[in-house]
Amino acid sequence: MISLKNNIILGSKSPRRQDLLKGLDIDFEVLVKDTDESYPPDLDHTKIAIYLAEKKADAFSLSKNDLLITADTVVLIGNSILEKPINTHEAHLMLKALSGQKHTVITGVCMRDLTKKISFDDITEVHFAHLSDAEIEYYINRYHPFDKAGSYGVQEWIGYVAVNKMEGSFYTVMGLPVHKVYEKLKNW
Repeated sequence: MISLKNNIILGSKSPRRQDLLKGLDIDFEVLVKDTDESYPPDLDHTKIAIYLAEKKADAFSLSKNDLLITADTVVLIGNSILEKPINTHEAHLMLKALSGQKHTVITGVCMRDLTKKISFDDITEVHFAHLSDAEIEYYINRYHPFDKAGSYGVQEWIGYVAVNKMEGSFYTVMGLPVHKVYEKLKNW
């Protein structure tokens, strides 16, 4: 249980992040600023999530008692970044690449008020079972994963059937490492 004097703002339109933060039983409001999610092409892939979380946080003007939380999630397989798919074909290619493989999910978080800013990330390794083309098509057609990095939501059908091992936090894969957010809020 956290007792905060701050007005908590979640700077995310993600319903998954909103649900996860609700799970901490704290009051917050959702404000969204459309932010360019590009990053320097030479940026270390493991730093992209924090970079984008900070970029999102910097787009907001805060008042005296505001505490802003922003986040971004990236999916890495080998040296490739799997962003949000732009269409069904791209989603299929991403899921095909993940099929039978291990990949890394990194969620970066930025928390700031008028005087302090902290950024951190959390990393989870996810092992996928082999998926048939029919399973991939079923998932895409039924769940429309176009707003999800890597073309999947671990909390959906594909998580039940494809994720056979995880090293790290389930919630990091969903988009917000709530265990780390809670610790930072306790010490804010």
